Amino acid sequence: MASASLEILGMILTVAGWLGVMVACCLPMWRVAAYIGQNIVITQIVWEGLWMSCVVQSTGQMHCRVYDSMLGLPDELQAGRALTVVSTLLGVVGMALAVAGPRIMMAAGGTFITCGLLLLVAVCWTANGIVMDFHNPLLEETQKREFGNSLYFGWGASCLLILGGAILSCSCSSKAQNNAVPTRVDYSGVKSLSTTNINDTLAVVNGDNALVVLVNL
Repeated sequence: MASASLEILGMILTVAGWLGVMVACCLPMWRVAAYIGQNIVITQIVWEGLWMSCVVQSTGQMHCRVYDSMLGLPDELQAGRALTVVSTLLGVVGMALAVAGPRIMMAAGGTFITCGLLLLVAVCWTANGIVMDFHNPLLEETQKREFGNSLYFGWGASCLLILGGAILSCSCSSKAQNNAVPTRVDYSGVKSLSTTNINDTLAVVNGDNALVVLVNL
């Protein structure tokens, strides 16, 4: 019963984490324009995602443009695109393994943990690039970016995937321990032999070097 509850909890967490991966991958909000300086009047906000960049005007209008070249993207966005796609595919594989049967639940848990780690690497890599550019004095103020909402979705989704995968692996190990047949040794009662119930008759006949021993139980 406990292992079944752990499996349900692990599946809920991993599915929620996988949906978070999809949201982080699709939203064009990995890098957003930074509000820097007192004399700069920003009339538009720039969003940069893995697949497109969007410009939000002060009037509320938004214009998005898909990237023309992948090689023109920063290194962290290129790595983030590849890692999030692999993470999404691994999430599908993990759910297929979890549905296939309880015997391979540990493999499903390991797959979800790997999925979460890949997404965590992608998000942290992008965050590190944003921080380095923000403190780079050679960049103009308008070129600096801040964390977007997709990064927070990615951090939350990676934590859910790692936690859910660990719970699935633990539920598999606990179920294996419960299903293991304990080794039982039945000791049959050993009949004790009392010296009072034994009537030993020893007859020794000395004659012609002959020795006869009679034992009557």
